[in-house]
Amino acid sequence: MSSRRGPARGRRWELAHIALPGLVEEGRALFVQIAEQLESSVLDGSLAEGERAPSSNELVSFRRINPARAAKGLNLLVDRGILLKRRGLGMFVAPGAREILPAQHRAQFATDYLDPIITEARTVGLLVDTIIEMLRSRA
Repeated sequence: MSSRRGPARGRRWELAHIALPGLVEEGRALFVQIAEQLESSVLDGSLAEGERAPSSNELVSFRRINPARAAKGLNLLVDRGILLKRRGLGMFVAPGAREILPAQHRAQFATDYLDPIITEARTVGLLVDTIIEMLRSRA
């Protein structure tokens, strides 16, 4: 018997160290959940820069999800510069990914939370200083 393990078997062990909890969160696209969970693995260091990321097929077999959704989640990370595609080799965590992610999260936070607050504040006539004071009183 050969001591060489097949790629699927070896990757299952490797996938076990990546945080991929249950993926069904109501109201959220599955591919976004996949991308976010892989981002979390990059941020916490369980998926290091330069390390091979799970392929869509590996995610499919490990999490029992639709191949198109798995691929879409991975491609979202490629588009954001978090993963790199290496033809014939797979996808790898991009150099600098751990620095890119917090900046992207801050920008997304501003879009998702601050922009609506600013819009609503203008509607009700609140000044920026008043909003800052309100935030400080709750922090």
